[in-house]
Amino acid sequence: MQLGRNIEINARGHLEIGGCDTVKLARRFGTPLYVVDEGLVRERCREYQRSLAACWPDFRVAYAGKAFLTMAMCRIMDEEDMWLDVVSGGELYTAVKAGFPPQRILFHGNNKSADELSLALEVGVGRFVCDNFHELQVLARLARRAHARPRVMLRVAPGVDTHTHDYVRTGQVDSKFGFTVGNWDAMVAAQWVLDEPAMVLTGLHSHIGSQLLDTAAFELEAQAMAELVDEIKQETGYQVEELNLGGGLGISYTGQEAPPEVGQYVRALTGVLEKSLDQAGLKRPRLYLEPGRSIVGEAGTTLYTIGAIKHIPGVRTYAMVDGGMVDNPRPALYGAKYRAVVANRARARSNQVVSIAGKCCESGDMLIWDLAVPRIRPGDVLAVFCTGAYNYSMASNYNRLPRPAAVLVGQGEADLIIARERYADLVACDRVPDRLAAGRMPVAAGEGSSS
Repeated sequence: MQLGRNIEINARGHLEIGGCDTVKLARRFGTPLYVVDEGLVRERCREYQRSLAACWPDFRVAYAGKAFLTMAMCRIMDEEDMWLDVVSGGELYTAVKAGFPPQRILFHGNNKSADELSLALEVGVGRFVCDNFHELQVLARLARRAHARPRVMLRVAPGVDTHTHDYVRTGQVDSKFGFTVGNWDAMVAAQWVLDEPAMVLTGLHSHIGSQLLDTAAFELEAQAMAELVDEIKQETGYQVEELNLGGGLGISYTGQEAPPEVGQYVRALTGVLEKSLDQAGLKRPRLYLEPGRSIVGEAGTTLYTIGAIKHIPGVRTYAMVDGGMVDNPRPALYGAKYRAVVANRARARSNQVVSIAGKCCESGDMLIWDLAVPRIRPGDVLAVFCTGAYNYSMASNYNRLPRPAAVLVGQGEADLIIARERYADLVACDRVPDRLAAGRMPVAAGEGSSS
């Protein structure tokens, strides 16, 4: 198996990430354990910035925090001079607590609450990416009350369909996201903001989907958005200053996918955009991109410990791990596929095929079907690759399982960035009504009432 960047096999035959022996990490921090390669995260950020600087000098790269957001990640993004895209009050709060500059935050979300919008106004986020007329009205009212003038991008659905899973398609006409272009909603919204004294329209935003493996849809998006910029200029006289084309570039989860390199993706997208704008005689706006998965996805690896093994002669061998859909729901949600190796015997020849099952009480809690491994045994450490995006961020406490810890590794050092949840954390927000207090006799149905 071809290993990813910054992943090696050391002299002991153990898998090594960022100079750290994964078997030692499993012993020190326990499993399941998310391992995040800091060097690869930073390398990806710089790759986007270099590529854009070469093609479109006036640009911003905003990390899509929904992929994986912690206070430590916010600090890395700040140090790498990235912007940050958040989609909820909780993500915004995390960024603020980490000391991330709020003026470099884009606040997304298709149903932001008044409380979330108020928090964003209070801290002074750089851009509100507004999704619908209701949000515009609420934000305008709150802005007038706060004597603020938020800078607004309008999210639009440009009508670009994509070849990806239905759950991660977002740019088509039939979408919960954004103002529809084809029915003039986007034009009406643009004029509405231009006429609203409590807001400043800075530009447009679109995002067409996730885990896209070629540039064709991105090129269609760039052309459609350039046409919309032209239409808005003709109808309203307003020249769009900022154009945000979202993210969505995919990664190779199994080694079978062949996504474009970042530079190839950027050149294809900006080439179409430049040509379309030039043909319309339009000035080039500041360009924003919002990568998430392509920055952190390959940088993440999850370590598990093998427990029970069930062999069904002539059918299948199941190897059970100490995590599953609680720390990685993507296989259950999307049918996502992954590569993995036995980390403590990474050089050993594969002579067995097993299916990796999680520990949740669900038949669908399967992480990998039909994985070739050495003769597997309880206590082995399994490393599942490319789990940096949408694993921890979508993790749950189903079956009351505590969520795993996460460590940041680099240059042989490992630092805890998420502490492992304890059983006490699971009940910390539970409340027991006085009538259910221990020692009180239950009241049977019909008792306690007068006849």
